[in-house]
Amino acid sequence: MKPRVGVLIAALVLFGLLALGVIALGTLPGEAAARDALLALAAPPVVAIFRVINYAGSWRLLLPATLLLILAFPLARKRWWVWVGMMLAAPAAEGLLKITVARARPEDVSMGFPSGHATAAAAFFGTVIYLAASLPTATRTLVRVGAALVIVLVALARIVLRAHWPGDALAGIALGLAFASAAAVLGGVATRRGT
Repeated sequence: MKPRVGVLIAALVLFGLLALGVIALGTLPGEAAARDALLALAAPPVVAIFRVINYAGSWRLLLPATLLLILAFPLARKRWWVWVGMMLAAPAAEGLLKITVARARPEDVSMGFPSGHATAAAAFFGTVIYLAASLPTATRTLVRVGAALVIVLVALARIVLRAHWPGDALAGIALGLAFASAAAVLGGVATRRGT
């Protein structure tokens, strides 16, 4: 099995388990304690840093950044519709899932499961991880580690900024990675067929 298919399956299973847990239990075991522990570390300078990091999960930034991705990577240019479609489908799915799961945010009545910022960051930077395969080894490693770090930091930002439960952020990562992996699978299938 190709790694991207494995990531797709693992991300979908994780998302499904989190969704079922949230629907059945409301708050996941240990979730309130994890949130409290993160909030205890959130001194004003830390919050200020996370406010900036939060922009890396904003669709307003990431949709135009997708155009840069297409310019930077030949595989992205060749299969541009796959990557653009993924970046449009991920927020649509996230919005529908928020309505379906109907879990309120920790300090607001609006729906929070899954986190839209975490979904967006994982979809975009997960795509960067996939497309970095064409880079030289040292550059590829640096780009992939940086992309993974941004995904984690955006998810943490959503918790530190009091917008989401940890399960919301983790579900967003799973959903975004599922979309990035599905796009990688579709892009790979198109490449093998020579279209």
